Amino acid sequence: MKLFSTIFFLLFSLHLVAQIDRENRSIVIPAEEVNEPDADNAVDIIPKKNKSEVKPNDNDNNITAPKEIDISTLPKKEFSMIEDHNFKNPAELFEGQISKQLKIRKQKENNNNGNTTNQFLGEIRTTAVRVNVIYRDHQYPDGDLIRVFVNDDIVRPRVLLTSGFSGFNIDLKPGINKIDFQALNQGSSGPNTAEFQILDENGNSVAGNQWNLATGVKATIILTKPEKGEGPTKEK
Repeated sequence: MKLFSTIFFLLFSLHLVAQIDRENRSIVIPAEEVNEPDADNAVDIIPKKNKSEVKPNDNDNNITAPKEIDISTLPKKEFSMIEDHNFKNPAELFEGQISKQLKIRKQKENNNNGNTTNQFLGEIRTTAVRVNVIYRDHQYPDGDLIRVFVNDDIVRPRVLLTSGFSGFNIDLKPGINKIDFQALNQGSSGPNTAEFQILDENGNSVAGNQWNLATGVKATIILTKPEKGEGPTKEK
């Protein structure tokens, strides 16, 4: 029994080895020589395309050179933000705005300073023998000072204007009687502001007006008394 088993095992092993050897054995096919065709008779498998048929979207590996730029079409003058008519020199960009601001500032200063030239308040003809000249600050009293002249003579060298009237009397002579009010300062808030009244000996108003003056400027009114034999009182 043991002998039979041994023989069977040996036969099975030989069969198995023979089968594996048969599977690993390769078959060699002899190479056959092929005559290469002549280059002149060769046929391209992929037909070539004409240059005119090549398009940018063709899916091939062709690289298209960029188009040449015509130099004659380029601008001859280089672009400049300063020289171009749409742009100005940076120093000139705010010229208009600065000029406007300076004009507004100057106007504001003039308004604060009042009139910068002498003011003529009119010529009044009257038959009054004597007049009372009174004046006051017609706005909030802020320390305005004036000097008063009559026919170029100083009659009040320094007067502080208050909210109440103050003044003096003068006798009118025939002909021209000129009264000047000169602003000595502009107080704490310019300009120099005042109201004046001229009353005759009966308390009747002969003239009245206001002024807004810069320092040193005069406001002038003329009272003209007719000579004997002249016509009735007139106002110019």
